[in-house]
Amino acid sequence: MSKEIENHRVLNRSANEPFSSILEKHVSRRSIMQGGLGVAAMSVLGGFGLAGCSDSDDGGEAQAGELPEKTALALAFESIAGSMTDAVVVPEGYTAQVLIPWGTPLNNMAPDWSADRTMTSEIQANSVGMQHDGMYHFPLSEAEASSDFLLALNNEYIDQSALWAPQGGATNADSGARPADEVRTEINAHGVTIVRVQKQSNGTWTHVPNSPYNRRFTSATPMELSGPVAGSDYVVTAYSSDGTMTRGTNNNCASGYTPWGTYLTCEENWPEVFVKDSGREMDDDRLDIPTGRGRYGWETAAGAAGETQNEFSRFNATPSGATAADDYRNEPRTFGYIVEIDPYTNTRAVKRTALGRFRHEGCWPGKLVEGEPVVFYSGHDSRNEYIYKFVSDALWDPADANQAGGNYDRLAIGAKYMDQGTLYVAKFNADGTGQWLPLTPDATTQDGQRLSTALGLASDDLAGIIIHTCDAADLMGATPMDRPEWGAVDPVSGEVYMTLTNNSQRTEAGTAPTYTNSGSDIDELGVGYATAPVNGPNPRPDNEGGQVIRWREPSPDETTFEWEVFVFGAAATDSNNLSGLTELNQFASPDGLWYDDRGDGQGILWIETDNGYDGVANYTNDQLLAVVPSSVSLAEGDAAVIDASDQAQLKRFAVGPNGCEVTGIFATPDKTALFINIQHPGNWPADPNANVQDATTVTSGDVRPRASTVVIQKADGGQIGV
Repeated sequence: MSKEIENHRVLNRSANEPFSSILEKHVSRRSIMQGGLGVAAMSVLGGFGLAGCSDSDDGGEAQAGELPEKTALALAFESIAGSMTDAVVVPEGYTAQVLIPWGTPLNNMAPDWSADRTMTSEIQANSVGMQHDGMYHFPLSEAEASSDFLLALNNEYIDQSALWAPQGGATNADSGARPADEVRTEINAHGVTIVRVQKQSNGTWTHVPNSPYNRRFTSATPMELSGPVAGSDYVVTAYSSDGTMTRGTNNNCASGYTPWGTYLTCEENWPEVFVKDSGREMDDDRLDIPTGRGRYGWETAAGAAGETQNEFSRFNATPSGATAADDYRNEPRTFGYIVEIDPYTNTRAVKRTALGRFRHEGCWPGKLVEGEPVVFYSGHDSRNEYIYKFVSDALWDPADANQAGGNYDRLAIGAKYMDQGTLYVAKFNADGTGQWLPLTPDATTQDGQRLSTALGLASDDLAGIIIHTCDAADLMGATPMDRPEWGAVDPVSGEVYMTLTNNSQRTEAGTAPTYTNSGSDIDELGVGYATAPVNGPNPRPDNEGGQVIRWREPSPDETTFEWEVFVFGAAATDSNNLSGLTELNQFASPDGLWYDDRGDGQGILWIETDNGYDGVANYTNDQLLAVVPSSVSLAEGDAAVIDASDQAQLKRFAVGPNGCEVTGIFATPDKTALFINIQHPGNWPADPNANVQDATTVTSGDVRPRASTVVIQKADGGQIGV
């Protein structure tokens, strides 16, 4: 999530043993805290498999079923110094270009952008949305897959000061009734943008105005519900009396994609746009639906002249009618899902409820194997929350793979693989192993109950399990993590990487967890953390640096895995700099992640940051780092892998402008262009009136900031990074 809208009250309060405690035991057991650096936690940067995850004493020999040793790629750029300027900084020999900043018109319904543009709901509905986040590319043809494609882009939230700059800010931002058209405009600034982009003959990129593919999905766009929750009483509202429809997708952070060519956008900090003052259910408290006033006060425009279909009233979930079909008490239950979009056709988006309901950070497909299930991984980005895995009932058929630009029913394929399957939650053990725990009505909880019984549900109520995903995970004994954010998968080995960005509510080993909802239904079930002691994958109390973990499963449908820490974030001068970082690669709060497959089992892992830790933030703005996992030498036994001799393998590649978060990332198939997003910059891009410009130009004076996509390329046209 963006730290700009992080709710510091949102955290899991369950008494399950947290990841940091497990990791401390794991680190101690493996004797990897050596030489004052503790850098052996990086052993999974080794040459093959999860070398650091095995207890064998075979001296590093590859065992049956492991991948053969790889000949490593080499990063062919010099790590850049930190930067604190109003500009994007990239290595020598590279260029960086601004593309589709907020407000870029998608069609003739929106006028050209200007720095003094007054936004209206209609203009915003036909322009690129605000605060770019996760994104992905969809080719229109295989031949031009790297130069002409559809860009699907999340617009996570709004900056009211920038949005309403010409009038000096939002009207009644903190109290009083909001004007209807301001609320409509803010609603239309959220969601997803689909836009066609092309590379020109001179190497620059532009979007294609008036392309029939260009479209917006906002917080008001009608969408379908599918999977176990669809049609259930849990999602009946005055808008959809049969519980099959809802409106909008909100606060979409990271994203994902499917092998059949659809975009997955993930609803994260959606609870805060609602308000519910009475009639609260267990899941309202667990997910922290607010009372009093929503984040932007959208509900205060209810009853305004011209309101249609309760467009503002729906944000107030307080019961007001005789039944759920008479009000919007269930409106929040139509949010918190993975949303599937076909970028190629003008079809309705679908919320795939089988993948769980929580604050999804993103959704990433696992290794694809013909004749085996399709797997997706997702993290719940709040402190002491969990990592999830969905395994489809249907087995992968290569005939379902995307046909670039083809006009066929991709969402029907999505229903095949994403509406029926099993949702699991992860439990990490101190010995470097883990289990996926099923979230099904007949699953057995930690205390021996049937899961449906423990939640007070009917015996076959899978929809109820999904509505209460977080509570179900608590009861099953999942491992609370340090804010799981982005994931990435090596498509050859199947190894999964995930960032754990930080956790200010992590306490020392041996301390007891504390609770904040004493006497509530949550505590009666024994779920919900306020603070939690350290555990295996989360070994540091008051963890400001964060870490990246990695795990590997024998096959997509396996329920066991082996895990290890990949890298710990820290300032170079920290006493708990467990990965021995230096000034040239120190980072904190890892967030975005991208595994850049280069073929033959090789790839670059790109790590983006959303840092609020002074130890690093006082040296550099948020950044993008690169490492080739197979490039780091593997020491024998439990010795350190990353140490002073090989810090050069983890390099700082780019730094964003002041105030920003670096997020959203992918490379074109030919690896000649790397796309990233610059979210909530403070005073950038430099030219306040241009939609295409040099991202590295330092801003002179004050400008109206615009979140933007940035395209990084080599000046000589070669592949990025090597």
